[in-house]
Amino acid sequence: MRSDPADYELVAPGSLREAVSLLAAQPGVWLPIAGGTDVMVQFAAGNLAAQKLVSLWNLPDLRFIEVNDKEIRVGAGSTYTDLRAHEVVEREFPLLNRAARWTGGIANQNRGTLGGNIANASPAADSLPALLVYEAELILVSASGERRVNYVDFHTGYKETQLAPDELIRAVCLARGFAGHFSYARKVGARNAQAISKVAVAAIARICEGVVADVRIAVGSVAPVPLRLWNTEGVVKGRVIDAALILKARETARGEIRPIDDIRSTAAYRAQVTGNLVAEFLEGLAANGDKA
Repeated sequence: MRSDPADYELVAPGSLREAVSLLAAQPGVWLPIAGGTDVMVQFAAGNLAAQKLVSLWNLPDLRFIEVNDKEIRVGAGSTYTDLRAHEVVEREFPLLNRAARWTGGIANQNRGTLGGNIANASPAADSLPALLVYEAELILVSASGERRVNYVDFHTGYKETQLAPDELIRAVCLARGFAGHFSYARKVGARNAQAISKVAVAAIARICEGVVADVRIAVGSVAPVPLRLWNTEGVVKGRVIDAALILKARETARGEIRPIDDIRSTAAYRAQVTGNLVAEFLEGLAANGDKA
């Protein structure tokens, strides 16, 4: 049954300072919402428990993309459409650009935000493997100040994060320097568009003098949190890509994930597909890595 709007209180602060002050005054009472693409699904299904909502939509302190010599800083309120349209994101962080194009339809891309995708903490979220690959850092803000955390440590369990009750994600920071890497992204779902992933892989690598000098592989929908495949990377890094290495990487990846059976797929299928996608990535790297 659909929720009753009369049961909810919604406030829309005019600044980030007002928003974090509200959270500080009543920690855990207010549910922050940005584009609302996830919250409204819960609302429509009658599953939205929160009674007090604080809107962060379009706050200037959260919606920006800044570029300097060392990094790009994406405000948590930036939409997928913003990411798709930004020249530096498209050129230097193609995996994030691709994830933005994967996420829902045009309406969702116009409303959905990067910070919301992170804070919602679904292991199937499209942008999260890309953020792991690029070794993103998050700026978290509260009324008492800001702190910067490594994104790889942000998710602590299924739908659980490092965010304190009085904190918001302010920005995502990505170090520049990947323009010369070979990039790979694949999302496997029930259909070609607007599907929740069964498995999603994002990966980058660089070949130098015939060997893999740098490699980063991340995968979503195969564990309670998005995973960086550290063991698989260790198998590949510093090696020449051949059939034996691809086979070993495939099997290592299969053993490194923690898939489950659910309504979208089975654990066995997810394991098989993950191994296949890692193999496909390495085959593409061997064929095109020196051209990146």
